[in-house]
Amino acid sequence: MTEVVVHIYDVTNSGSEKTNNTILQINRFFKDGIGLGGIFHSAIQVYGDDEWSFGYCEQATGVFSCHSTKNPMYTYREKILLGKTDCTIFMVNQILRELSREWPGHTYDLLSKNCNHFCDVLCDRLGVPKLPGWVNRFAHAGDTALEVAGNTAMRVKQAKTELVSASKVAYRFLSNITSNVTNGSPQRPGTLSSSENGNLRLQGSWFKGLLNTAKPSTSTEMESKDEDANHGAPNHQRKQSRDSVPIHPTAFG
Repeated sequence: MTEVVVHIYDVTNSGSEKTNNTILQINRFFKDGIGLGGIFHSAIQVYGDDEWSFGYCEQATGVFSCHSTKNPMYTYREKILLGKTDCTIFMVNQILRELSREWPGHTYDLLSKNCNHFCDVLCDRLGVPKLPGWVNRFAHAGDTALEVAGNTAMRVKQAKTELVSASKVAYRFLSNITSNVTNGSPQRPGTLSSSENGNLRLQGSWFKGLLNTAKPSTSTEMESKDEDANHGAPNHQRKQSRDSVPIHPTAFG
């Protein structure tokens, strides 16, 4: 058995001293101040003096090693003992060879497949606990937000499609009823009169207008509408129009 250690670094490789200092301040506040998380790099040390991690490269594997606590790209923060592994050094080398094939550098993704995700997988294969939640919490939060946004967009698109289909059925049904009442004679199911064909041609633009009416206006659109309306309105009506524009809260409320 041997100890498994994770080494944590502040990510200060932006190339800008101002940006690096900002990241350090973020990490001090969100991790040291309130224990939430931050922007960190991690690497696993097991057997020997080297640590293992994962990063981006265009070709070959993204798995790499360097002397523990000495990665020159980042600012060293701390080490955490994760536990002891029952794996022999031979087994560990085999695991690292497998991961080198499974984690090519071009698959690196900041939110869904970064160095911290790699360390979690390595820990799992070594049979020790994964990294503390705060190490990769920002990436998990960002990935979840993207997934929610994607699902929401898909649902909105699906809902619009279903609304269009439903409106076509309803419009056709209402057109048939109107035609039957007007003509005073029954019409064979599945056939359309010339007037109905004309009505159906208007259907697309009618429903498009309905959707556009239901869509919330941006503040710029509302101001433009007010300006157009105010050109032909008396002064007291102009003031009332401006005062009646609704104020929408921002997304961060």
